This record gives sequence, C-alpha cells and structure tokens, in this order.
Amino acid sequence: MHPYKRSARVGDLIREEVADIILNRIKHKTLGFVTVTGAKVSDDLRNATVYLSVLKDEDMEKTIRKLNESSAFIRGELGRRLKMKFVPALYFKIDESIRYGMKIDRLLDEVKSERSPLDDDEDLY
Repeated sequence: MHPYKRSARVGDLIREEVADIILNRIKHKTLGFVTVTGAKVSDDLRNATVYLSVLKDEDMEKTIRKLNESSAFIRGELGRRLKMKFVPALYFKIDESIRYGMKIDRLLDEVKSERSPLDDDEDLY
C-alpha cells in the first residue's frame, strides 16, 4: 500500500513533467519566468490544476493566458511521457501561497519590531 493517494502521486509527476515541458518545449517570447510550484489532480484523474509562480507581477496574467492556450500541446506532451489511460485536462493558476507567506512574514516582522526590550525579558521566565 502506498502512503498517500494516487492523485497526489500523479500530481507530483505532472508537476515535474509540466515544468520540464515549459522549460524545454514552449518557446514563446511573452512567457515570463515561470516556476511550477504544484499540481492538484482530481480523485478521478481527469482534471489537474497546475499552480505557477511568475517572477514579474506584470507578466502574470499574460503568462497564465498563454499557458492555458497551450494546454492542449502540453497535455499531448504529457500523454507521450506518462503511461496513463487518461491524461488529465490541465488548468493553470497563480499560486497565491507564496504571496500569502510573504504577507505573514511581513506582519510577523512588524509585530517583532514593535515589541519593547522589556517584553524580551519576560520571555525568559
């Protein structure tokens, strides 16, 4: 028995392969610097949402649009690389977790900088 669901294992594999396809097979000038951060596959393995991070915020919408337009090509490449009965339909989205994590870090830094030196002494006891 595997320690986690098949859809999670397929998601990991799709994330790796889509990253390689975007890096090596898609040659588009308007495509921003893209990092594939994850892939979530439905339990029936028919749909996959691929999460991306784009270096420049102004390239985000254009990059997502171009990749969604190229999803048939990417799906075809996946079909040649993966040994699956069905290759999931691909949907590309921006990964908001990175931006959310940066916001949390910023808020924690603000709270830390607002603490007085006397507060640090109280933590010792």
